Amino acid sequence: MGASSAAAPASAAPSQNLVDPSAVQALKNMGTYLRTLQRYQVTLDLTGERVLQDGQKLMHSASADIDVAQPNRIKAATTTATSRRVLNFDGKKVSLLFPDSNYYSSVDYAGTVGDLVQKLRTDFGVELPAADLFVWGTPAAPYDNIQSAMNAGQAIVGGTLCDQYAFRQAGIDWQIWLTAGANPLPMKLVVTSLQDDARPQSVTEFRWNLKPTFKDSAFTFVPPAGAKAINMVPVKKQ
Repeated sequence: MGASSAAAPASAAPSQNLVDPSAVQALKNMGTYLRTLQRYQVTLDLTGERVLQDGQKLMHSASADIDVAQPNRIKAATTTATSRRVLNFDGKKVSLLFPDSNYYSSVDYAGTVGDLVQKLRTDFGVELPAADLFVWGTPAAPYDNIQSAMNAGQAIVGGTLCDQYAFRQAGIDWQIWLTAGANPLPMKLVVTSLQDDARPQSVTEFRWNLKPTFKDSAFTFVPPAGAKAINMVPVKKQ
């Protein structure tokens, strides 16, 4: 998984065609499979880098536990060292709870989880953890923005044999490890920013449960005792 192993296929790739169609097809296969999953849980371990003015990098970490019932229900609990946030969407209303302050916001909304990802981002500046999970396999998937793509071989991630792929889009390089075989699940994602000479990275590792035991009531938000409602502030449009 090191830089040296990824460099060899890149140097060997024909300069006139930097996009390996089989690598793009692997993304499409992953998206198609993700859309077939009706109910699942996924736990994310997230690590990112912040670059100081002198170029030194500081690492920070977070985690997220996500329950999904397709097409329009999700619960996502995100934890960092300084804050917690819980998002509930039951197909009719989306709610954000901040347990440490006991504040929450709710907005009526009807649509798919994929639609919700875009609405939260553009209307409220809120990012769902691993939001691309709900975009791949839909018309919004950014296949046309890929500038280079290659198969980087195989590796073991979390004890599972995976196929590794590397891509470049405007401003970023990224790699993804998909479980080998007919049902490709993302097991690891690494994104490298090209807009900073220090090349900061973010790493997401995925742990899947495809036979969850949660009930439908898990997606319905019930304010905790003493919680105070606040407005979800829209992003100011330019």
